[in-house]
Amino acid sequence: MKPFHYQRVIDVASACASAVSANARFIAGGTNLVDLMKLEIETPEHLVDIGQLPLTEIEDTPEGGLRIGARVTNSALAVDMRVRRIYPVLSQAILAGASAQLRNKATTGGNLLQRTRCPYFYDTTKPCNKRVPGAGCAALKGINRANAIIGVNDDCIAAHPSDMAVAMAALDAQVETVSPDGSTRSIPLNGLYRAPGSTPNVETVLQPGELIVAVRLPPPPPGRQVYRKVRDRASFAFALVSVAAIVYRDQGRVREARVAFGGISYKPWRSMEAEAALAGAAPTQAAFDAAGAAALRAARGYGYNDFKVPLARRTLRATLADAAGVT
Repeated sequence: MKPFHYQRVIDVASACASAVSANARFIAGGTNLVDLMKLEIETPEHLVDIGQLPLTEIEDTPEGGLRIGARVTNSALAVDMRVRRIYPVLSQAILAGASAQLRNKATTGGNLLQRTRCPYFYDTTKPCNKRVPGAGCAALKGINRANAIIGVNDDCIAAHPSDMAVAMAALDAQVETVSPDGSTRSIPLNGLYRAPGSTPNVETVLQPGELIVAVRLPPPPPGRQVYRKVRDRASFAFALVSVAAIVYRDQGRVREARVAFGGISYKPWRSMEAEAALAGAAPTQAAFDAAGAAALRAARGYGYNDFKVPLARRTLRATLADAAGVT
């Protein structure tokens, strides 16, 4: 591990000011960053510890939603009774991720910003545009079984690993941030992540020193919420494909649907195409298949992950059936 300067801060303003350098990093739970530093994939010169910041509350909002502090641990969020009652898809998604020990340390803000688990990103002997811009993408012709199939390009096919973010995408979450100049903004979760383009090393729209302080959830949409995760092991494994689905039925028709995928793109992938295909449809297997076809129309496999395209369709069909109460 390379030497770095460590600073513990006690307020948001000093945290942002301290991290304004391009080679500074915030650290809270450290469940991802510390591993990356040990491997010298992340080599910050300045580490800003935000572990003392008062961002650990889950608060009711006036409009009937929740405001979740960035330092709320995954475990605390998953077991909160308000989350379990009105956002069960979020609780289900969090409990499907990592292990109990990691969930006890991992934070809401850190979970959203965790970096890909692409094996070539972690292997410093292999080229990776996300790690070293311009080096190339070893995953294109490599063992890319876990990599993305939609929204990516030949510069980078890394998949975002978060379970929690998939549920939050379906729930229309907004990310609240503070910048070093004191300005604040609210970013739709879907707009937080940047497509790989020619700079896959730039993963979000956050600027140097800009700190996530909270995630705001609007009032829950009507309908039944379900999260389904397909993985190689029953626990402590990242998704090959996951789906967060919310389906509201009325008078025998789907009146509203939300669909978000995990494991298939550079970000939690909200599918407006699937939602449009479901609107007004009878909740039948044929309608769910049509939604899957619409959602994955632009999907492309890269060899070892070709199976993800039909797997994503089948996973969506099963999740929608469960959310719609169809046997």
